[in-house]
Amino acid sequence: MMKSIRVALIGDYHADAVAHQAIPPAVQLAATTLSLDVSADWIATPELDQHNLNDYQAIWLVPGSPYLNDAGVFATLRWARESGKPFLGSCGGFQYAIVEYARNVLGWEDAAHAETDPSGRWVIAPLACSLVEQRGSVTFQPGSRIAKAYGALQSDEGYHCNFGVNAEFSEALATQNLQITSWDLEGDVRGIELTDHPFFVATLFQSERAALQNRLSPLVVAWLQAAAG
Repeated sequence: MMKSIRVALIGDYHADAVAHQAIPPAVQLAATTLSLDVSADWIATPELDQHNLNDYQAIWLVPGSPYLNDAGVFATLRWARESGKPFLGSCGGFQYAIVEYARNVLGWEDAAHAETDPSGRWVIAPLACSLVEQRGSVTFQPGSRIAKAYGALQSDEGYHCNFGVNAEFSEALATQNLQITSWDLEGDVRGIELTDHPFFVATLFQSERAALQNRLSPLVVAWLQAAAG
């Protein structure tokens, strides 16, 4: 009998967003590959308090920042990190995961995202060159969850973003349980994971875009595997 799981896709849906078009088929392709019956509920951020996230086996904070309910997103990120709930973040989900970790693990109370906070400590800052609808090579740390998911140490990935990790803080971010495990060819941070969590992976690139060419996203497969236990 096929195992059934429920996953939450957290974000404010936009029909014209390429990543949002890619996410449902990415989940379905991965579910089929894993022989899972996956029910994926899209939860708009203003409606987060209307849902019990314990009802879901995994959480994906999808692209689309700034979110309509930043406070709810940060609370959800902290809960996923502290509860051990399998978590995937892409693009905006990656950016917000970095800010939440900086605030609540490293104790940087003024840690901020430049897109939404003009006065804080910008751990997420404007990129030197926009990555809106761009592609590029990324490399993976050998032995990392991302590398294991891909079965490779490099990939070509797509983006839709203008913000990323502020290089001034990269070294300080990776001093406790956060591990930087993906970089672009210039050495800028493109993916992180938590070493003290069953599955907490976030990337600036949007691996889900592979589904638009009917290809598997290795990270979505790995996320669903974690969700299925």
